[in-house]
Amino acid sequence: FTGEPVQIAMSLDIASISSISESDMDYTATIYLRQRWTDPRLVFHGNKSFTLDARLVELLWVPDTYIVESKRSFLHEVTVGNRLIRLFSNGTILYALRITTTVACNMDLSKYPMDTQTCRLQLESWGYDENDVVFVWLRGNDSVHGIEKLRLSQYTVERYYTLVSKSQQETGSYPRLILQFELRRNVLYFILETYVPSTLLVMLSWVSFWITLDSVPARTCIGVTTVLSMTTLMIGSRSSLSKTNCFIKAIDVYLGICFSFIFGALVEYAVAHYSSSQKCAAKIPQEGPANELTKEMEEVNITNILNSSIASYKQKISFTSIEISSDNVNCSDLTMKTHEKIKCVLRNKMHRIIGYFTIQNPGNVDHYSKVLFPLFFMLVNVFYWAYYLYF
Repeated sequence: FTGEPVQIAMSLDIASISSISESDMDYTATIYLRQRWTDPRLVFHGNKSFTLDARLVELLWVPDTYIVESKRSFLHEVTVGNRLIRLFSNGTILYALRITTTVACNMDLSKYPMDTQTCRLQLESWGYDENDVVFVWLRGNDSVHGIEKLRLSQYTVERYYTLVSKSQQETGSYPRLILQFELRRNVLYFILETYVPSTLLVMLSWVSFWITLDSVPARTCIGVTTVLSMTTLMIGSRSSLSKTNCFIKAIDVYLGICFSFIFGALVEYAVAHYSSSQKCAAKIPQEGPANELTKEMEEVNITNILNSSIASYKQKISFTSIEISSDNVNCSDLTMKTHEKIKCVLRNKMHRIIGYFTIQNPGNVDHYSKVLFPLFFMLVNVFYWAYYLYF
């Protein structure tokens, strides 16, 4: 007390990072924390150093260092408490601890699984402010060891660096040391597990374009099977992450694109088959009394019939018969009421509008789909990978 602040020099050894959880947004690491400071009261004569029993910690002054944003931490105690006290003749004390801690790490998963995450390990004094203690790294970036040798299942350590900072609290300003490291996710696993199967499912849906329109069971089976398989793949990709995660991830975007192409191939067949059925139905000649009545109606002058003997033909001729004889009836030549003329005009307009959207040759739908679907899918892939890899 009433003296200069005690300088605490720290160094770290990262023994392992056992797990990195995207759902909980944290990582678990085992570290060796080493702290050095000088206590003039412990100076003794000689050039030797003594390694003391860990129980002596209760009799010495030690820094009240804690890990910021730590969720769970414990000190290893097998077979004894993993603590080291080494005393040097000039009063310098080396205090080493072996700690396993789970630390929060805020992650941005919008580019998952092509993302790079930045995590921190922060050490701060709990009760002593900057007037009592000062935290420094022992040798800058060289104070951290072992992190470059880590072998993680999904990540590769890109780079790391150390920082010295202060934490402004209501009770004062406290010293803080920061180890910041960047983790790049290995995307090869996800390419083999998700990207390749989803791409193959899209290509499988294109096989139906080479099957004739008359093969309804074959084309329907391919379309439904690929849709269900894609749905299962999408559910499996999201099961690894928490449902509370509201990020729209890169893998979700790709699976959505693949699902859209597969569903589009199924809709394409529905449109082509319906158009083909309608065209075939129009070409089949009608047989029986209805056909004979239609031929007779084409030869009869409708205007004369209506003018001369409406009552005699009232039961034989209906407005539906007029529709059968011609799609575009000349409404101005008919002797009918005003509301009937309006209905006739509207009916002709509707036939024209429907004609604009009618596919004249259904076979061309498959012919164009063979080219447009793969071409557009490759174009979307170029934009997708360029955006998520370089932007």
